[in-house]
Amino acid sequence: MRKVILGVAVSLDGFIEGPNGEYDWCPPPSKEEMDKFLDNIDVVFFGRKSYALFGTADYADKTSYVFSNTLKSVKGKNTYLLGGDIITAVKRIKAEEGKNIWLWGGASLTTTFMNAGLIDELWLGLVPVVLGEGKPLFQDIKQREHFEFTEVDKQQGYLSMKLRYKG
Repeated sequence: MRKVILGVAVSLDGFIEGPNGEYDWCPPPSKEEMDKFLDNIDVVFFGRKSYALFGTADYADKTSYVFSNTLKSVKGKNTYLLGGDIITAVKRIKAEEGKNIWLWGGASLTTTFMNAGLIDELWLGLVPVVLGEGKPLFQDIKQREHFEFTEVDKQQGYLSMKLRYKG
């Protein structure tokens, strides 16, 4: 079965965005690290806000799903809109043949996935900055979830941490 991997940069104090939605504090992953990750991904999940800010063009060779109950349509090659019962939809997509799935963006979507037990792995870029305020990576999580480290690697400007869900 495919794995859903939440891949995101996070500040030392647990934020994925600054107080004004900024990302200027966040260095990009190295090309080598990103290429290695993307080689094992063929589906990308976007929340509505992440889709509106960034679109899916950078991942046109992947299948992209945008989760929204308010959008009427989405644009982009291999891009599909999902609303309603997203938990059933994600379970169906996870059961399909293919590579892994990248949960790319959306704090609200992350909360839904975490509370439904749909996140199999985390790839966190821990950036050595304290933002003080902003959008937290995790919010409104209903129960304690345990992960174990599978890989930790110091990169240029951040610590790359990969973790697996222990259940």
